[in-house]
Amino acid sequence: MEASWRQVASGRGRARGRATAAPSSGNGAHLRSAGGGREKGSVGAAGLGPIPGGAATSAAAGSSARRSPAGSEAPQTSVASAELMSQKKFEEIKKANQAAAKKLVEEHLNSSSEEEGDEDFEGKRGKIVANTFITYTTQTDGDVRELERTKQYVNEAFQAGAMTCLICIASVKRNQAVWSCSGCFCIFHMPCIQKWAKDSQFLVSSPLTDDDFGKRDYPWPCPKCRFEYKRSDTPSRYYCYCGKVEDPPLDPWLVPHSCGQVCERDFKPPCGHKCLLLCHPGPCPPCPKMVTTTCYCKKAKPIPRRCSAKEWSCHLPCGRKLLCGQHKCENPCHAGGCPPCPRVSRQKCVCGKQVAERSCASPLWHCDQVCGKILPCGNHTCEQVCHVGACGECPRSGKRFCPCQKSKFSLPCTEDVPTCGDSCDKVLECGIHRCSQRCHRGPCETCRQEVEKHCRCGKHTKRMPCHKPYLCETKCVKMRDCQKHQCRRKCCPGNCPPCDQNCGRTLGCRNHKCPSVCHRGSCYPCPETVDVKCNCGNTKVTVPCGRERTTRPPKCKEQCSRPPTCHHTSQEKHRCHFGSCPPCHQPCRKVLEKCGHLCPAPCHDQALIKQTGRHQPSGPWEQPSEPAFIQTALPCPPCQVPIPMECLGKHEVSPLPCHTVGPYSCRRVCGRTLDCQNHTCMKECHKVTEFDSCTDKNKAGPECLQCEEGCSKSRPPGCPHPCVLPCHPGECPPCVHMLRVKCHCKITSLYVECRKITTADVNEKNLLSCCKNQCPKELPCGHRCKEMCHPGECPFNCNQKVKLRCPCKRIKKELQCNKVRENQISIDCDITCKEMKRKASEIKEAEAKAALEEEKRRQQAELEAFENRLKGRRKKNRKRDEVAVELTLWQKYKYYLFPVCAVVVLVFAWYIANGVD
Repeated sequence: MEASWRQVASGRGRARGRATAAPSSGNGAHLRSAGGGREKGSVGAAGLGPIPGGAATSAAAGSSARRSPAGSEAPQTSVASAELMSQKKFEEIKKANQAAAKKLVEEHLNSSSEEEGDEDFEGKRGKIVANTFITYTTQTDGDVRELERTKQYVNEAFQAGAMTCLICIASVKRNQAVWSCSGCFCIFHMPCIQKWAKDSQFLVSSPLTDDDFGKRDYPWPCPKCRFEYKRSDTPSRYYCYCGKVEDPPLDPWLVPHSCGQVCERDFKPPCGHKCLLLCHPGPCPPCPKMVTTTCYCKKAKPIPRRCSAKEWSCHLPCGRKLLCGQHKCENPCHAGGCPPCPRVSRQKCVCGKQVAERSCASPLWHCDQVCGKILPCGNHTCEQVCHVGACGECPRSGKRFCPCQKSKFSLPCTEDVPTCGDSCDKVLECGIHRCSQRCHRGPCETCRQEVEKHCRCGKHTKRMPCHKPYLCETKCVKMRDCQKHQCRRKCCPGNCPPCDQNCGRTLGCRNHKCPSVCHRGSCYPCPETVDVKCNCGNTKVTVPCGRERTTRPPKCKEQCSRPPTCHHTSQEKHRCHFGSCPPCHQPCRKVLEKCGHLCPAPCHDQALIKQTGRHQPSGPWEQPSEPAFIQTALPCPPCQVPIPMECLGKHEVSPLPCHTVGPYSCRRVCGRTLDCQNHTCMKECHKVTEFDSCTDKNKAGPECLQCEEGCSKSRPPGCPHPCVLPCHPGECPPCVHMLRVKCHCKITSLYVECRKITTADVNEKNLLSCCKNQCPKELPCGHRCKEMCHPGECPFNCNQKVKLRCPCKRIKKELQCNKVRENQISIDCDITCKEMKRKASEIKEAEAKAALEEEKRRQQAELEAFENRLKGRRKKNRKRDEVAVELTLWQKYKYYLFPVCAVVVLVFAWYIANGVD
């Protein structure tokens, strides 16, 4: 069992990538290519071992013995020679089959790794193209973005299937003749563009739409950008991009369809220089030549610049005189003409009658007044509106014709020309008959003569007035320019209009129909695009409609999200793909039944094993059958016996496999104490020479590292500074650094030696942290603390003077703050205060009593009025009794008492305030 496992494991590295399974296969095709059909001996190439030669010999001998009948009299020499010949032929066939199988496996390996090769090639190609444009980019001062179009076309030229002919929706290959548009630089097949030009010219020059067929040079458009070309520009020969070489040879080291020579095409816009790149697709990059040019305003000195960016601005004021002739341009140095003058000035109109404030940009303007100047005749005035120059002669002077233009009269300008009395004889609107009226003023009337008129199509005649048109009801049966539909227009003269129906033909993409109007010739390419997605749909590439059937899906950079097919919970990370996932290469990690260890071998749940028990061929004359492989799970390899072994640094004793027994490093840190007594050796486990006199086994030997670190011993509590000495044994010297600390009041910064503050007790630290200034804290009473800078809460012993008043606020005294807050001193009111309180209370009582009496009188009056209403109404002629109510003293004099009381209160308050002070 162990031998068979080792045989499978030794061949797994070769068979897993070749004969087991392929990353992008889902139907078993790779299995058949690895070990089926003619590939006899592929099992040996996969690592499972071929059939031994002795077995073949015995099989051949057995078959020959079975064929010979019992009791035959053939000599032994003939049988031996036949066996040798058959064995020799069998060995030759076996070797040939093995060589063919090996070659097929190598080809399959190359095809299975095609994606990786494509990715490497794409990466290298991208780097080569990028390096090609780096130098050109650094030599250009203009817009670098203009190089991106050329770079894009070069990249598409290198990519297989990237260039697509929009006419036939097929890829443009390296060995096909092509034509490139000079407007959009799109590439087409030569036969496709020739057929397109021919069909376009035939469509435009149709005899149904134009009578000059064959006489005019009708243009044909580019299928993509609609750039028009003449008939003479129709391509007939295959040239390279720059047009120098006809039928450029195919060179794998050059851009496809390129001649490899310097482009030398004129730049656009033309600057007098030529392109310096090799023959390339797409537009030419900006011109990199150096020229000496000055700025737009010609004030700055000429400087050397790239030809593509030779126009520049010095940003100084332009200074050129504007069109108004009064002001100068104040804009920074700019290209082209100066803008109109933005200022406003008073300007006269052309005739000089009006003056208005107008912009200097339009100095000439016309007012809306009539000129009114007297003409040379002296009888009429000029009727023109605000004009330039002289008014001219009177329009009624000289000889004038009558209305029919037959007679001429010489009359003064004040008289009108009379009619001559002859017939008018002017041609009417119909263009055939003449006016029969006498000479008259104004327009002639419409022609009313009856004539025999033909319809527009010329098939019918009718007698009718000359001024009326005649259209028959006959519908035209001629075919329109599309040659599919009839005209069907009433009384058509033969110039049938273009067809206005939709084309509806299926385009080359076979997905959409032509949306244009009905036409002759080929339809325009489908303008739609289609997204070709990868298996997971996260990556897509946009291709012209119709190419999605032949376009390879893009390479997705996302991780495959399929569940694993083996016993592992997650599979190895690999990119999105089509078909089945590649075989698992993770460690098996299954628990072995005997020892309980985890299996370290690669995953073997889906190993390909040759199926046994099938019929073996008897000899080379028998047609061999295809060897069958089955996918099965192999058992885990047996556990390797561990042997205890001590590591080089005497750290541990670890069990090792039998085939690796010997001195080994446990990969740990050495950990022996160095001579500095502070650090340990950080080398990986290594051999250490121990001395017999040394009792300490952890002491470092000559093979260990030498300590080169600084001192890392802990400092006294509160000291943040490290020791300045290198790593050393013993105590560190005291710290002499100066510390910056805040005082107790957190205002002043003090500088104290570190050793003083770390060795001081609480009282000494308080003294060191004192700034000797008054404490800025505020006491609860609102006054500032009088003590020196101190820690903790401020003592409450405020002796500052405060003012204290009596309850009526008349008496005021100054006392100490602490005594007032402790309620030790109070100020009572005196006799004067009490007398003032008594007078105030008497006034309030008198006011309350008067208000009470007034309320009683009001209630008595309401009661009497209510009683009178109950007795009934008196007669209207009787007078009502009037009840005389006597007013009280308060009601009579209350308006005089209010100001008096207010004055008394103010005087009393002023007396209290000044008396206490």
